Amino acid sequence: MSTWPTPGRAALAGMAAALALALGAWASGLVWFATSIPLFVEDEQTKTDVIVVLTGGTVRVKTGVDLLRGGAAESLFVSGVHEGVDLAELAHSIHDSPSDIEGRITLGYAADDTAGNAAETAAWMRSRGYASLRLVTAAYHMRRSLLEFRRLMPAARIIPHPVFPHAFKQADWWRWPGTAALIASEYNKYLLALVRHFLAAPTPPWETRRR
Repeated sequence: MSTWPTPGRAALAGMAAALALALGAWASGLVWFATSIPLFVEDEQTKTDVIVVLTGGTVRVKTGVDLLRGGAAESLFVSGVHEGVDLAELAHSIHDSPSDIEGRITLGYAADDTAGNAAETAAWMRSRGYASLRLVTAAYHMRRSLLEFRRLMPAARIIPHPVFPHAFKQADWWRWPGTAALIASEYNKYLLALVRHFLAAPTPPWETRRR
């Protein structure tokens, strides 16, 4: 009786080996992604034209308001705000009353994902001639956000300002199912964004008035 594998078995063995390699590469990438999540804000001093907050948690909005009050920028743009939510309601959610700076805060309602945040912000900044921004979002969301923003605004100066939600257990993340699932989901979205950018047509140059 022949011991040579049949063509069907050989194909299945090859598929199993390829799947194992793919899973191994994905797992290695996940570890890299998790360990590359920022642990702190590297640049807290540089002033920019605008602070951009991506909605998704009160910590982000509160940080943006505090930065604006502290003189980190001349304007604050909150991207991805739900329709019907005004500044008063947003302020109430962070237990603040930014009446002293409300004239310097703009809410954006056009975005419903990270790519939309980048497009909405790019259009708003272009309309005002801004050339630099401090980007405020969750630490685990920062890499994908920078990818989207730098693709649409390659000439802009973007300073990442990660925030750290209390529920996100960054230390020993693999021990916390909720955090591990969040990181895995964000990693998958990052990979999809990379593929989408690779396949997309070149982005037209982004121009703005230099300050």
